[in-house]
Amino acid sequence: MTDRQNQRISEPFGAVLAPIAMRTAGERIAERIVTAIALGEFVPGQRLPTERELAAMLEVSRTTVREALQRLQASGYVTTRRGRGGGTFVRTGRGPDSDEMIRRTLVPAWADLSEILDFRRLIEQLIARTAAQRRDARDIAAIRRAVDDYARAADREASRLADHALHQAIARATHNARLVDLSATIRREVSLGFDAEPYTAEVRYRALHQHPGLADAVIAGNPGLAGDRAASHFSLTEDMLTELHARISLRSAEESDARSQSE
Repeated sequence: MTDRQNQRISEPFGAVLAPIAMRTAGERIAERIVTAIALGEFVPGQRLPTERELAAMLEVSRTTVREALQRLQASGYVTTRRGRGGGTFVRTGRGPDSDEMIRRTLVPAWADLSEILDFRRLIEQLIARTAAQRRDARDIAAIRRAVDDYARAADREASRLADHALHQAIARATHNARLVDLSATIRREVSLGFDAEPYTAEVRYRALHQHPGLADAVIAGNPGLAGDRAASHFSLTEDMLTELHARISLRSAEESDARSQSE
């Protein structure tokens, strides 16, 4: 048997037996941040949480966070500014490898995410119904204030804070601390650990119309209507995640077909 024949026979086995490149924790966190940007949890121009805050949110070491941010900076996703008012700022959510980074984040976790989204829809309906039954004057004032703050919000950060305040006010109106904690926990899980709802112009437009309706149903003491409006409102995040997952899955399939045809 010739050397060329030996090479042809051994090549497939060489490919199979080649070392598998394992992704580091920093690489996985970088992929998660790019996915969060694609969902609008972070937007271009926004300052990311500090290394310490990100490490606490994601339950990883600051070294892991630092590696992730260095990777993102090298790829042009973020930039670092020094001095007063400095920090790490989002530059873009799009790059030559962004689709693959998002795919590696969403696809393996999709079954769990789908279950969490379903759980959230059920729990938030329960919270809205219970709030409508138990709200008092103080709860009503907090709910109205948060709705007004969201309507007046001038930027993404003000909108995020007002949105969080509204849903916390409705959860607190249940007068059940476990439901308040559960709502916050699910929010973190759905947002990939970042405790930030997706934000786009479309999401804000829909929320501006949905928040008053949800608040009015709770304030009016209408449990059935409050539950229905909560289910509709919390589908915003589910819709964005589902759309992104479908888009990335379709692109992956198209790229796989293209590779097969070229071979």
